Amino acid sequence: MSTQKETTTSEYLVICRGAWFDAELSPEVKENSMKQFNAWFERMIEQGKLKGGRQLRPEGKVIFGRKSVTDGPFAESKEGVAGYWFIQAATLEEAVEIANGDPLLDYGHIVEIRPILTESAPGV
Repeated sequence: MSTQKETTTSEYLVICRGAWFDAELSPEVKENSMKQFNAWFERMIEQGKLKGGRQLRPEGKVIFGRKSVTDGPFAESKEGVAGYWFIQAATLEEAVEIANGDPLLDYGHIVEIRPILTESAPGV
């Protein structure tokens, strides 16, 4: 009989904000920061803490109500969503700790961590 305590993990969505956070960085600093991020990201995937994610293209559409569709998100928005990834963690605090390892935070990257509901909304 095992005495090891089982840990239940939940999934958290990390929303990367500030599509242009690196606009003021030199090409060398941009390249170095992305190498740091990619190495960290791969390490977190290997450890089972991240499940992957994607960068988003800057263009898109924003829908306001049923009759208003505009171009967006807007490049000048500091809050524009640049990408997303998923964290596996036991608690929101642990998810924050994992996300806090993102090397791009030192360069102005902004992330938002949101728990994903385990139950679906009615009809979904």
